[in-house]
Amino acid sequence: MGSGSEEAAPLLLPVAAATATAEERCPGCVQERRKASRGGRIPYTELFFVAVTTLASSLPITCLFPFLYFMVRDLQVAQTEEDIGYYAGFLGASYMVGRSFAAIFWGVVADRIGRKPVIVFSILSVVIFNTLFGLSTKYWMALTTRFVLGALNGLLAPIKVNTAWGLGLVVGPALGGYLAQPVEKYPHVFSKESVFGRFPYLLPCLGVSLFAAIVLISCIWLPETIHKHKSPDKDIKRIKELPLQQAYWDSPRKKSLFQNRPWMSTMISYCFFGLHDTAYSEILSLWAVSDRKYGGLSFSCEDIGQVLAVAGASLLAYQLIIYHWVHKFLGPIISLRIASALSILILSTYPFMTYLSGAEFSLALYSAAMMKSALAITISTGICLLQNNAVLQEHRGTANGVSTTAMSFFKAIAPVGAGVLFSWAQKRQDALFFPASAAWTQEPAAKQLAALASELTFKEEIRRD
Repeated sequence: MGSGSEEAAPLLLPVAAATATAEERCPGCVQERRKASRGGRIPYTELFFVAVTTLASSLPITCLFPFLYFMVRDLQVAQTEEDIGYYAGFLGASYMVGRSFAAIFWGVVADRIGRKPVIVFSILSVVIFNTLFGLSTKYWMALTTRFVLGALNGLLAPIKVNTAWGLGLVVGPALGGYLAQPVEKYPHVFSKESVFGRFPYLLPCLGVSLFAAIVLISCIWLPETIHKHKSPDKDIKRIKELPLQQAYWDSPRKKSLFQNRPWMSTMISYCFFGLHDTAYSEILSLWAVSDRKYGGLSFSCEDIGQVLAVAGASLLAYQLIIYHWVHKFLGPIISLRIASALSILILSTYPFMTYLSGAEFSLALYSAAMMKSALAITISTGICLLQNNAVLQEHRGTANGVSTTAMSFFKAIAPVGAGVLFSWAQKRQDALFFPASAAWTQEPAAKQLAALASELTFKEEIRRD
C-alpha cells in the first residue's frame, strides 16, 4: 500500500503541472484573472475596441438604405419606376441571405479556434467586399458582393454591443445620405470625370472600408475570451454537489440548444423582431424617396439619411441615459412587451403624415422615427440579455451562430417581401381593394392636376397669341 502510493505520486505531479500550465496559458483564464483583479471596475479600454469592431460591422448594413432606391434606379435593371422597390428588396436581402448560410459555421469556428481570428477575418472581408460593392456597375455585381459580404461576416457570433450598433445607425445613414452621388451634391469638389463621377455610390462605401481598415489594425488589442483547456474532473464533481439551480448555471450543459426552452423562446422572438425591423427600414427608405404621385415624400437620399441619422442619435442617447432605468424598474421581459405594443401604434401613424406639411410634418416624422428607434433598441437589448443568460459563455458562439442564421433568414425575407409589397402597392393607386396610398395622397394629386391644368391653359394662350 505504502509503496503503491509512493509510486503513484510522481505520476500525478506532471499531470497537475500540465494542467496548471494549460490554465496559465489559456486566454479565457487570463481574461478571467484580469476581470477578478479589477475589483468590479468596468474595462473601458477593452469595451472600446469591441465597440469600434461592432461599429465597423454595422456600417455596411446601415449606410445602404439612404441610396438604395437611387442605386437600383441607376443600375437600370427596373423596367418602370414602380419596379424599383421590387429589385431594391432583393438587393437589400442579399446580405442577410449570405449571413444566414454561414452564421452557424462562424459560431462553431469561434467556439473552437477563438473569437479573435473570426473577428479579424470578418473585418478584412468588410474592407474588400464593401469597396467592391461601391464599384458595382451591374445589378448582378451589386447583388453578388453583398451576398459574399454577408457570408464572410461572422461578427455576430463572437460579439454583440448594442450601443455600438446604435452609433452605427447614426453614422451609417449619414455617410450614405451625404456622401452618395457626390458629383451632384458637391460639384465644386468632385468632377464628372473623376472616379466618383463614374461610381456615384463609391464614396460612402469607401468611407466605411477605410474605417474598417483602421479597426482591423486595432484588433491587435482585442482580448481573446475562449477557454482552450478541458475542465478537470474534480470541477465536474464539485458542480454536481452544488444546489440544483446553481449547478444548472455552472454545469457544461451537454443538452442540445434546441432542448433549451428559454433560449429557444428568445431566439423565436429575435427572428420575428429582425423581420419586423428590417422591413420597417426598407419600406421607410423606399416610401420617403419615392415620388409623391406614388404616395411617397419625394425625399433625396440626403433627406432620408438625415432622418435615419437623427433617429439613430436619439437611439444612442436613449440607450446611454434612459435604458438603464427602464431595465432596472421593468426588467427585460416587461419592457420588451411594452415596447412591442407601442411600436404598433407608432407605425400606424406614418401613412397619415402625408396630410401634414411644413413644421408639423417634420415634427411628426422625426418624432415617430426617434420613438421607433428607442423602442427597437429596448426590444433588441432585452432579447440579447435573455439569450446570453440562457447559455453558458463557452457555448455562446455556437448559440449566437444558430440564432444569427435563423434571424438572418427572416431578415432576408423582410426586404424581399417589403420591396415586392411596396411595388405592388404603388401599382394599385386607384384599386378598390387595398388601394395603396391613394386616400393619403389626394391633396398632392389634386395640386398636381391643378398645376397641369394651369400649364395647359398657359400654353394654349401662348398658341393663340
